Amino acid sequence: MLGAYYAIATWLPTFLKTERGLSVFGTSSYLAMTIVGSLVGYVAGAYATDRWGRRLTYIAFAAGAFVMALVYMVIPVSNTSMLFLGFPLGILMQGVFAGIGATISESYPNDIRATGYGVSYNVGRVIGSLFPLTVGWLSTGRTSLPLAIAIVAGVGYMMVMGAALLLPETKGMDLGQAGGDDSAHEPSRDADKAVLAPTVGKPA
Repeated sequence: MLGAYYAIATWLPTFLKTERGLSVFGTSSYLAMTIVGSLVGYVAGAYATDRWGRRLTYIAFAAGAFVMALVYMVIPVSNTSMLFLGFPLGILMQGVFAGIGATISESYPNDIRATGYGVSYNVGRVIGSLFPLTVGWLSTGRTSLPLAIAIVAGVGYMMVMGAALLLPETKGMDLGQAGGDDSAHEPSRDADKAVLAPTVGKPA
């Protein structure tokens, strides 16, 4: 998901300037519309994550973002239409991210949760950084910039949908059970003492 987002966000100003003929100042309203949509997307994605579950939210938002990337980058529409299309594009791009913190946290047991979160998220960032480079490589004589952005972002969002299908649903999971951690179910010594204490000193 990071790669798809990086591919769009990194190249969007260049796309608006070179493909749509907008000035540097003229791109600001288009970017602002996408940013406002992104703020709404975080809230909508967080709500959907708790309402629908993690997997369905990832699939729905990734599929929507894939379609919107194609519409925004490839299908010929007017600049006015593109301005307003930036709002749903921002919602769908950022809505995918809303549940990632919960999903990663629920995938690792207590003992290694911070390590697992840090490693998995940042490995994703490293891999994702290759996506904008791929857009640049494709757009230098191999295909057009809009199509390169759509292809690379589309690959990223398809990977999100594939991963979501393979991941277990963790909605409502007790973090004590995350990653197969059964320590939360082991009776503690203090609990044993609490059970035995009332019987001490009483006749059999």
